[in-house]
Amino acid sequence: MTQRRQFLAAAGALGLYGLPGLLRAQSLETARILVGFPAGGTVDAVARRLADKMRGSYAKTVLVENKPGAGGRLAVEELKRSAPDGTTLLVTPAAMITLYPHLYTKLAYGIDDVTPVGTLAQVAFAFGVGPAVPDSVHNLKDFLAWAKANPALANYGSPGAGSPPHMEGALLSKESGVELRHVPYRGSAPGIQDLLGGQVTAFSSPIGDYLPHLKSGKLRVLATSGPVRSRYAPNAPTYTEQGFKALEMMEWYGLFLPPKASAELVQRASAALRAAMAGAEVADGLAAFGLDVSVNSPAELAKAVKEENAAWGPIVKRVGFTPEA
Repeated sequence: MTQRRQFLAAAGALGLYGLPGLLRAQSLETARILVGFPAGGTVDAVARRLADKMRGSYAKTVLVENKPGAGGRLAVEELKRSAPDGTTLLVTPAAMITLYPHLYTKLAYGIDDVTPVGTLAQVAFAFGVGPAVPDSVHNLKDFLAWAKANPALANYGSPGAGSPPHMEGALLSKESGVELRHVPYRGSAPGIQDLLGGQVTAFSSPIGDYLPHLKSGKLRVLATSGPVRSRYAPNAPTYTEQGFKALEMMEWYGLFLPPKASAELVQRASAALRAAMAGAEVADGLAAFGLDVSVNSPAELAKAVKEENAAWGPIVKRVGFTPEA
């Protein structure tokens, strides 16, 4: 997943010169941003902040249309069927585009069925523990030793089977040689509640899911997945610091147009994206979810999609995940 770091590092180099005139000249009447998850969640929050800032520039009216279900796939399928006229866009985490082709044998779309515009934000994953784990466990080495000595409690939850956090936990098990049983949940919220209650030992999830509980000490983050420590949990070492380089990755949220969208439309949407994500107000709003603003170009996102899609195949095979229909 080194490619994630390479293209996201270029975010600050994108200038905004000349954008206002371009956006005014190309403004549409109405546009909708598809989101494959329910209202109120992290992806929805990202999309709504983008829509607010694009309203009046990219289009006079910009609406967020939630199409939850099938782990985010329904929204991607809707984008594939939409006319490439600029009125329909999609905000989605990377996994729906790059990882899912390796998980679902009958997936209704592929990486060529979306047109990359750019990323909006990125987030690190975190491996956290709750009251089921003794206070003497301070890092992954401690946890793995404890898990090996207590096999009946050696488990971890994730927001869903086949999700990137699931893959992170499965890789940790493979890399360490310690068997960790996966407990899949339907989203992070019920998993975090079970972690707090001690029904599940550990949890692998985006860092933002832990933020409400870190100050109270109810949950402890033992590792984060970025190339450097997360500003949201600065005392938690990265996986790489603890000898697990294979687990270093960041999840991004991307903006896409339908297939066959023209180069002109892509550049119009890209200009609107860069302008929308430039303000401190947006950055502060996303920070509440553990996200950092990170914008790149259509070409950089297209390159990342191809490279990450290729990288996920061997990982899925290594952890032994059985693809679903």
